[in-house]
Amino acid sequence: MAGIEIEIAQGVASLPRDEWNALAGEGSPFLEWDWLASLEDSGAVGPGTGWEARPLVARRDGRLVAACPLYVKEHSEGEFVFDFAWADAAERAGLPYYPKLLVGVPFTPVSGHRILTAASEDREGLVRRFADVLRETCLGNRLSSVHVNFCPPDEITGLEQGGFVRRIGLQYHWNNEGYASFEDFLSRFRSKRRNQILRERREVRASGVSIEILEGDAIPDDLFDPMFRIYLSTVRANPWGRQYLNRSFFSLLGERFRHRLCFVVARVGREVIAGTLNVRKNAALYGRYWGALREVRYLHFELCYYTAVEHCIAEGLVRFEPGAGGDFKQVRGFDAQPTWSAHFIADPRLASAISRHLDAERDQVERGIAWIREQSALKPGASR
Repeated sequence: MAGIEIEIAQGVASLPRDEWNALAGEGSPFLEWDWLASLEDSGAVGPGTGWEARPLVARRDGRLVAACPLYVKEHSEGEFVFDFAWADAAERAGLPYYPKLLVGVPFTPVSGHRILTAASEDREGLVRRFADVLRETCLGNRLSSVHVNFCPPDEITGLEQGGFVRRIGLQYHWNNEGYASFEDFLSRFRSKRRNQILRERREVRASGVSIEILEGDAIPDDLFDPMFRIYLSTVRANPWGRQYLNRSFFSLLGERFRHRLCFVVARVGREVIAGTLNVRKNAALYGRYWGALREVRYLHFELCYYTAVEHCIAEGLVRFEPGAGGDFKQVRGFDAQPTWSAHFIADPRLASAISRHLDAERDQVERGIAWIREQSALKPGASR
């Protein structure tokens, strides 16, 4: 670690784009400067939002060699690794829980490296060093905790060595097992479920809806406004909905991130009535935002799952992550995958209680994942 200087910066947008993206490399698209800086520049993250961007960065000879997207949080919304019960327990014990520190991507339950390192550096050593700095920053500023959400297993060990405890969650992902077509994928289902999927798709087509997929430069400028309104429709339709994003963010996506975008759009005539905003990088597709301006039965399943899976097969993509939650994904060919997070709690009493809770929770979630996989909607397939 000789010659490396570590400090807290004033937002990802303040850092050199090319240097940050070199650290993000071929990993999650949501760790790229264009996504994170757009959240800041649009005001979706920043003053008044409860998200204060303070990335932790390491420099050698003035150049970035490691970084993590760090935020000072005044609440626990938009994280998707839920610690509301921990905050309640802290309050009952007379302990302030906010502000806290979060390492992650705002509003985005997608796994990826949280401590980004240059290929030329000692990654294992930098992960341990960042774990120490995060812990020291928490304690030195009298904050309650540090949470590293949706990190990969290779970071967990270094974080645990720095006093963090491991948490496990689950999501439903689709994996391409070498399918030649959507019909090939359907052949893996038992007849009852296969026929149900076919009925759902037929009913959507019979309603007069046409569906198109637009990627990158093929996305017209005038589609970003209806896609923002579609995003708002879901926020406003659900009692748990929260509007984290604004119109400015969608405009910045069009300017900076269009090459990563994949819109699935439903129309009746020329009118856009529903859509999904997906992000594509390398061999993976990530589903982010869905909404509908008009109710059509089964349209949600068609846009969010069937059309997206069909597109992945046609494009040779190997993985589709449609987002958090939703047991209904499992019956449509998505199987349980573990997710990980790591947590440092400053108060020893609260830390002990949470550690005991996580011991029991990990066992329960691991058994749940195993059971869900045994109940997969897909019949065992021949090796391809």
